[in-house]
Amino acid sequence: MRNSTRGRVDPFIVMDVMEAARRAEDAGRHVIHMEVGQPGTPAPAGARHVLARALEENALGYTVGLGLPALRARIARLYGEWYDVDLSPERVVITPGSSGAFILAFTALFDAGQRVGIASPGYPSYRQILRALDLEPVLLEAAAENRLQPVPGDLEGRALDGLMVASPANPSGTMLGRAGLAALMDAARAGGASFISDEIYHGIEYEAKAVTALEVSDDAYVINSFSKYFSMTGWRVGWMVVPEDHVRVIERLAQNMFICAPHASQVAALAAMDCTDELNANLAVYAENRRLMLEGLPAAGFDRIAPPDGAFYVYAQVDHLTDDSHAFAAEILEQAGVAVTPGVDFDPARGRGTLRFSYARATDDIREGLTRLERFMKDRPAR
Repeated sequence: MRNSTRGRVDPFIVMDVMEAARRAEDAGRHVIHMEVGQPGTPAPAGARHVLARALEENALGYTVGLGLPALRARIARLYGEWYDVDLSPERVVITPGSSGAFILAFTALFDAGQRVGIASPGYPSYRQILRALDLEPVLLEAAAENRLQPVPGDLEGRALDGLMVASPANPSGTMLGRAGLAALMDAARAGGASFISDEIYHGIEYEAKAVTALEVSDDAYVINSFSKYFSMTGWRVGWMVVPEDHVRVIERLAQNMFICAPHASQVAALAAMDCTDELNANLAVYAENRRLMLEGLPAAGFDRIAPPDGAFYVYAQVDHLTDDSHAFAAEILEQAGVAVTPGVDFDPARGRGTLRFSYARATDDIREGLTRLERFMKDRPAR
C-alpha cells in the first residue's frame, strides 16, 4: 500500500531523544531530562480534584465543537486580567492542544501550495504540519542580533500568504516587544499575509510581561494552550482566538476533524485557571532554574547563549565544540546521563551547531544536570 507524499515529514527529534533516554533508564541509568519542554509538575491540585468529582457525577460525553461555554468565557476573562483586552467569548475556540489549533488555523487560512513564513530556529512541528497539509513552510533565518526573532526585513521578497511568530519562542525563550510585534503584523498585512501568533508560553515570563497580538489588532489568529503555564501537557487541551467572521469556519472544521476537545480535559482546564497560588509557585521554580542555568551553563563551557525572556529553554551556540549537534547530544546522554535536544530539530540550516537545554524540571534535577555537564566538558578532549 502506497503512502502519500504529504506523509513524508521529518521526525520530531526531541521525541527520539526522549526514547533514547527512556532506553537508558530501562537499562538502569539515571538520566537528567533537559530535552523535553514539559513541566515536571502535574496539573494543579484544584483541577484534579474538580475533575475527580466530575467523573462521579457526569458522563463527560461530547461537548459542542467550540468547547465548553464556561471555559470559553473564563479564557476571555483571562485576556482582561493579563492584558487589559476586552475579548468576546464567542471568538474563543477550545482545541485538542495547540497542535489541534495549528491544524485548524492552517486549514482555515490557506489553500494547498500557499507559503507560510516561520522563524528559524523555531518549533519543528510548524513546518512538518504545514508540509503534511500541502503547504510550503518558508524558513526566515532569524539573526542573533535580533535575539533569534524575525523582523520585517526578513519578509522582504518572500511573497508570503501567511506569517506565524512565537513569543516567547521555542527554542530560544526570547520575546517580541509590542513595537516589534506590531511591526511584523503591519508588514504581514501590507504583503497580504494572514498573521498567526503562537502564545503557548505566555504566563512563563521573568522580567517583562509577554505581549499578545490582540493588544495590537483583532485581525490575527492567536493560539495558546494549557500545556505549559498551566502544567497540563498530556491533557491535550488548548485554545485559539480568531476574528469574529472566522468563528463559523473554524467551528465547521473542528466539528468534522475533532468533534471536540476532550471533555474531561476541559473540565480540569477550567478549574486550573483559578489555581493561581500553585501556578505562581511553579513559575518561581522556573525562575530559580533559569538563574541556575544562566550561571551553570557558561561555567560548564556553554557560554554562547541568548538569555531567555520567557518559556523554560536556553539555546546555546556550540559550533566551536561540534559540527554535529545530533552526535554531540548523543554523546552527552551516553557519557553524562543528561538528555538535551540537538538544534537540527529547530533549524535545519544552522542547527548542527546548536543545542537546546530545557529547565522545566525540578530544581534539584537542574543542579545535578549542570554538575554532570560541567564534569563532562572538563573530561572531554578539546576540539
